[in-house]
Amino acid sequence: MPAPTDAPSGQRRSRARRGDGERLREEILAAAESILIETNDQSALSIRAIAARVGVTPPSIYLHFADRLDLLYAVGERHFLQLETAMNAAAEGVADPRERLHRRGEAYLHYGLTHPEYYRLLMMSRPDDTPERFADERLADTAGLLPVIEDIKAARDAGEIGERDPLEVAELLWMCMHGTVSLLISKPEFPFGDAPTVFERLFDLVWAGLTATAR
Repeated sequence: MPAPTDAPSGQRRSRARRGDGERLREEILAAAESILIETNDQSALSIRAIAARVGVTPPSIYLHFADRLDLLYAVGERHFLQLETAMNAAAEGVADPRERLHRRGEAYLHYGLTHPEYYRLLMMSRPDDTPERFADERLADTAGLLPVIEDIKAARDAGEIGERDPLEVAELLWMCMHGTVSLLISKPEFPFGDAPTVFERLFDLVWAGLTATAR
């Protein structure tokens, strides 16, 4: 029988057996994350599998998460916040705005390709499957757009690129990076070339377009 995706109707939910509720919630998230890491497959993440891993009954899961999708996004949200951290760490201490953008892009690519299930979840899911708390503005923050905008402003002020709207440029850069990561994840057999080389070609092409308007 397939695992339920909604809380059982009319069934009394049991109390958390292990410590307080917050600790049980963390155990549930850790178990779900470990299953995703082991299987690299969202479909393997069932309520029953998580409950068995934690050692509780399935109804106990619903005390903390509305349904399987809510739990799945909670795992992705916690883990995916590391993307912004990785991008900022890659650019830390770098003075040149072009190099900062380059390093942020490399970090985005690496993170997306090494965490494909989380990337699919937050960046490639159907809109009607996405919880309301993942509004477009929240997702943009997670994708590290705000520091990218500042780097673009710095490049513009230094005369390296033309007079363009930094927000618009940041969104276009994000679209380029997302398309690259998405295709490399979903079409692994296509002969794009190795990921670092693909990124270098893409970045050089985009930067050439940005600098052309400054001449």
